[in-house]
Amino acid sequence: MESAEILVLQASYTNPVHAEAICLVLNHYAEDPMGGGESLPADVLQQLPAELAKRSFAFSVLAFVGGEPAGLVNCFEGFSTFACRPLVNVHDVAVVAKFRGLGLSQKMLQKVEDIARQRGCCKITLEVLEGNDIAQASYAKFGFAAGMFDPAHGRMQFWIKAL
Repeated sequence: MESAEILVLQASYTNPVHAEAICLVLNHYAEDPMGGGESLPADVLQQLPAELAKRSFAFSVLAFVGGEPAGLVNCFEGFSTFACRPLVNVHDVAVVAKFRGLGLSQKMLQKVEDIARQRGCCKITLEVLEGNDIAQASYAKFGFAAGMFDPAHGRMQFWIKAL
């Protein structure tokens, strides 16, 4: 596996190979315990690339190893009111199990950073589960740090209200 060619690129949502790879890797992530442990509905996977393509603030980075879909990072541009500049939120980071250990997350995050810098972004943000030590180690290695607020106020929380 180490000798296989690694290709990391910004996905084109209208490219059928890229669209299929996004769905395959995202579903692999969804089936993992860290992604919820269940497959995504077929209609979600079928519609996802076209829906992402409608959103100019969305972009995805794909990794292929030996031509096989191996990794995915889905990102969305937001805006920092404090910096008055755009930011990138990393929404999903996934590496197919058989391709783990090849440094794909670092390579994909570097591509995300390159795109964020091209867009004039002030920062990259992401959420990670407390129990996902492997992902946390990968993010820390890349230079991410947990929160930048006064620890006296407690840790940042991620809240959800389903609609």
